[in-house]
Amino acid sequence: MSKQQQPISPVKNFFAGGFGGVCLVFAGHPLDTIKVRLQTQPKPAPGQALLYSGTFDCFRKTFVKEGVKGLYKGMAAPIIGVTPMFAVCFFGFGLGKKLQQRSHDDVLTYPQLFAAGMLSGVFTTAIMAPGERIKCLLQIQAASGEVKYAGPMDCVKQLYRQSGLKGIYKGTVLTLMRDVPASGMYFMTYEWLKNILTPEGRSPSELSVPSVLFAGGMAGIFNWAVAIPPDVLKSRYQTAPEGRYPHGFRDVLRELLREEGVASLYKGFTAVMLRAFPANAACFLGFEMAMKFLNWLAPDM
Repeated sequence: MSKQQQPISPVKNFFAGGFGGVCLVFAGHPLDTIKVRLQTQPKPAPGQALLYSGTFDCFRKTFVKEGVKGLYKGMAAPIIGVTPMFAVCFFGFGLGKKLQQRSHDDVLTYPQLFAAGMLSGVFTTAIMAPGERIKCLLQIQAASGEVKYAGPMDCVKQLYRQSGLKGIYKGTVLTLMRDVPASGMYFMTYEWLKNILTPEGRSPSELSVPSVLFAGGMAGIFNWAVAIPPDVLKSRYQTAPEGRYPHGFRDVLRELLREEGVASLYKGFTAVMLRAFPANAACFLGFEMAMKFLNWLAPDM
């Protein structure tokens, strides 16, 4: 059982989640760039080496060739999308918890928290899918050296001109497959660790900064442990030329398993895990700080 510390306010969750999301992007985008480049690098010709031998090689080559700016390529799209996306994500979690409470004092079980987290994953997909599509295209464009898109808005315009809304929302099913179970794991793990780290007789809202950072960082690790395989499929599918995978993610899965084996589903694992802890630690710290401010500003909201 989780310890319920205060009335649930989906509206406060909305605003605090948006601030937490901005903190996450600033902390985690460089390693997200590395992750996408590792996941989408082309298969080498016989006798040739991979473009990147691993996470640190990719980081070094990106930094040497493009500088710090290269590590933050494509960040405009997630920054524009991340505030509403994380706001909606935390709102969905707050709403999911509230819908399962019969009364204000009900304490939710961990399966109920998992279900509330899954609802947040459904809520965020409408924003996440196009943002991820644009981000991935801009990140691999920088790696290939072929400049096709001048920026996020140019990318949206070209995608819409070529394929309409369908082109912008390419990969939505895979985004759902990634985010629904992963979001359930994300929020359940955070609440579980907060409860474990809360001293007897104290409220989880009184946790120290290091405890919040640890719980948030570990929630990110557990989230990505679930999310990596569908994320690899999504990155590959969203950046593929039109018509390459006529049957969707099943074609991507078959190709990856046939050519590179099961290990290919965990491409970018090191980059993901290196990013997951600091990025999500920053996210939940930002969220908790914003919630404290909102509780002080509008205690009855």
